Amino acid sequence: MEIKITFLGTGQAVPTAKRNHPAMLLQYSNENILIDCGEGTQRQFRKAKLNPCKLTRLLITHWHGDHILGIPGLLQTLALNGYNKTLEVYIPKGTGRFFNLIQNIFVHRGAIKINLHEVENGKIIETPDFYIEAERMVHETPCLAYSFVEKDRVKIDKEKMKKLGLKSSPALRELKKGVSIKVKNKVITPESVLYTEKGKKVTFILDTAMNSNAVKIAKNSDLLVCESTYLKQEQALAKNYGHLTAEQAAEIAKKSNSKKVILTHISQRYDICEKRILKEARKVFKNAEISNDLMEIKI
Repeated sequence: MEIKITFLGTGQAVPTAKRNHPAMLLQYSNENILIDCGEGTQRQFRKAKLNPCKLTRLLITHWHGDHILGIPGLLQTLALNGYNKTLEVYIPKGTGRFFNLIQNIFVHRGAIKINLHEVENGKIIETPDFYIEAERMVHETPCLAYSFVEKDRVKIDKEKMKKLGLKSSPALRELKKGVSIKVKNKVITPESVLYTEKGKKVTFILDTAMNSNAVKIAKNSDLLVCESTYLKQEQALAKNYGHLTAEQAAEIAKKSNSKKVILTHISQRYDICEKRILKEARKVFKNAEISNDLMEIKI
């Protein structure tokens, strides 16, 4: 099944004319999952021609302003537009007071239903089709990286069905359960017509110093979205503020055996020379790309 990522904001703490604060939307089947919600995110929804009222979940990596200041406006917009779902919100364990505070500071007209989940390392969401896991990162405040993992799917090879003279029937469900069936006195085993379609994995790493958990959660990702706030020449600065360089983001992609890395969370200092970030990353990991606001990618 297709996974679509829309980059609503790709900048760092200070936005620029072309880069808004961090926010990314993952769409899969009936799920619309927002990762972080920087200031101006709801306007970015409009620019991308996306409907925020389709949101199902909000994943917050950490509580620095550039990642969360769009939450009050988003919640009010949802309320004013008749949002009729329950928004599932996931935040680092021990930070629930921040979400409660942000709700209490602002006088909202109307309200929506919200389920707040304080989470830490491990699987935090599981459905029949996918699960989401989290790992703690190294930053100035509790911070999580998230992976969206589509489950493997057992499928029937239509060409093999045709050769065996099989037609769609309730018996095919037995095959999917691993049970052999009999057709015209011939035994059909599951192995003869079934195959496994490998699920896809997307990992989001935002705001962290280099650490082993980053490689762990990104392992075998089809797509790694990774912060790349600094160049190698500012590595000391990156470490001091709990961030990654472009080279380090590429190293995480390489060590984790990811297929592709998209660099995001770009500092304003590189606004006119961002190709240097991409060049540095590609020296380590060739399949790298730099994100831009409203960019879409499908896997």
